[in-house]
Amino acid sequence: MTTKQIDYCIALARTLNFSRAAEQMFVSQPTFSYQIRLLEEEIGFTLFERSGKGAALTPAGAQFVSFLSGMREELKRAVEQGQNFSAKYQDSISVSLMVRQAVYFLPEAMRLFAEARPDVQITPKFQYENGMDGFLKDETDLLFSLKEHTRHIPGIVVHELFTSHIYLIARRDDPLAEKNRIAESDLYGRTLMVGGGSPAALRTVQHRLLATGRISWFNSPDHDTTLTNVAAGRGVCLAPGFLNDHSGQFAWIPFDCRESFSCVLCAHKNDNRPSVGVFLDILKKLYRDAVAFPL
Repeated sequence: MTTKQIDYCIALARTLNFSRAAEQMFVSQPTFSYQIRLLEEEIGFTLFERSGKGAALTPAGAQFVSFLSGMREELKRAVEQGQNFSAKYQDSISVSLMVRQAVYFLPEAMRLFAEARPDVQITPKFQYENGMDGFLKDETDLLFSLKEHTRHIPGIVVHELFTSHIYLIARRDDPLAEKNRIAESDLYGRTLMVGGGSPAALRTVQHRLLATGRISWFNSPDHDTTLTNVAAGRGVCLAPGFLNDHSGQFAWIPFDCRESFSCVLCAHKNDNRPSVGVFLDILKKLYRDAVAFPL
């Protein structure tokens, strides 16, 4: 199977017309039809039912094309990354994190690192789920994580970045937004968004609050849905400070509790590249110097 055949197949699935698909691919219809037939012979099943009116995807063809489309996009990104890399860089360091704001100083660290090592590329990879699995399979070089998730994992080095505290997120016009610190009693009579893959420390606080019987609650599947509900006035929520994008859309008020999160970067123990050490040193210094920065 060639990339040309994949592109032809996707084009025909989109147009369901051999003539139009051939025109889009800038080839003659006989050449186009021949390549589709070769592809079907190779995979061993029919992708398209032919008729005088054009073509229709078979059930197997519809499933196959959906996989092809995803594979083609992945291949396109791989080629683009390769082009970027070959034009300028001699090495690459990939960093896995669930959302951009998790490592707030990452863009600044990338800028400073580029001045020190212009021949090495820093590649962020946003993996909301399965980031740890990918890291342990050597698919990424560095992984942002909570320290509690890194215990008893062999073959890694844990670099502490910062301690993140718990904040209440509310609309800026919410009366709670005027407070400098939120206490448990401030939430009595309010609706609290909970769930959404909350870390263990945050779940502990949520359960403690709900156990009072004086706070309503509403399940939310993920952080983005939670923020949408907060923006819609359906309630407030608690979140780790490392999720704050500092856009000013919401009020983030410190919540009075003892729980916090130790945020770390994991590296592979056998990765002794000097460039990795340089990047980690830059990032850790940025966080050390940002003592007054809310996290």
